[in-house]
Amino acid sequence: MTERDATVLSLARASQESGLSTAAAPKRVTAADVARSLGLSRATVGFVLNDTPGQTIPEATRERVLAEAKRLGYRANSAARALASGRSRIILLVLPEWPLDYSMRSHLDEASLALDEAGYSLVTMTPHPGGQARPLWETLRPDVVIGMTPFDRERLAEIRASGVPHVIPPVPSGADGSVGDLGFARGPRLQVEHLLHTGRRRLAFAASPDPRVADLVHQRRELALRTLVEATGSGFADEAALTETNAAATVESWRDMAIEGVVAYNDDIGALVLGAALRGGIEVPGRLAVIGHDDTPVARLIVPALSSVRIDTAGLGRYLAALALSATGEAPAPTAGPETDATLVARETT
Repeated sequence: MTERDATVLSLARASQESGLSTAAAPKRVTAADVARSLGLSRATVGFVLNDTPGQTIPEATRERVLAEAKRLGYRANSAARALASGRSRIILLVLPEWPLDYSMRSHLDEASLALDEAGYSLVTMTPHPGGQARPLWETLRPDVVIGMTPFDRERLAEIRASGVPHVIPPVPSGADGSVGDLGFARGPRLQVEHLLHTGRRRLAFAASPDPRVADLVHQRRELALRTLVEATGSGFADEAALTETNAAATVESWRDMAIEGVVAYNDDIGALVLGAALRGGIEVPGRLAVIGHDDTPVARLIVPALSSVRIDTAGLGRYLAALALSATGEAPAPTAGPETDATLVARETT
């Protein structure tokens, strides 16, 4: 028996011996229990615990109810409250099948914090092709459903049919008047412009092979390509999706093709290019300049430090929260778009 098996077995035995596997859950304290303890009517206690407007409950009575509820361990039944109010106070954010990378975590954290301060919970889900799980907009009945990318007509109709009162974006992808995605700014343009400014004109694009981000890779490549063509009249000298397996050979071929600069889809790909160049004896930035995107911690920590493009992903998180709260009627609509302005961060690789 391995040490791991022994640990699992001992935990199982401890659970059985302590009765944890069969012990009944403690009885939930209800408003009726609080009322009975104080000798008050259930209506009075309910008015206090639910903070019902328009009731003239003496302040002393209110304080007694709240103190007794705390002493007894009363917790509001959120399901019942949601049913009574018609609100779940849940915001559902539907994510595409992107990796949960540093940038994504950053703006999800910020959105969650902003919504929590307003009394809402942020829940995320990623629908998978052919998935069998019941969608969360049906099981949770959220107050708002937000898509990180626009919903197609079928998905939008499905969400609305489930009874969700507010959907953002409110129009399907490609429809007239679509707000488009909640997108990311002009980072690829800055990448190309910076390399051109440093005198590099023969450029390559380094993509990610991850099929989950194929659309985002395409979006960034197209903007970078358009910028390069506008400035020089020609496109990338080469482009490739880099992996740990092909990075060395690809970067070596770029040296033979006299590539002067590499526009990387993100910092992870940029670091892959940089590592392959250094191991292959290619001087960076003397012989080859490299610039990433997203300004993740890896860009600052590797040596030489990777030039990158910084996006205020926390600002995007706050914007998502503001959109959701304005849909619920608890905040005005944001007066400005998402704070996703891109900023060039020049470091040692350019």
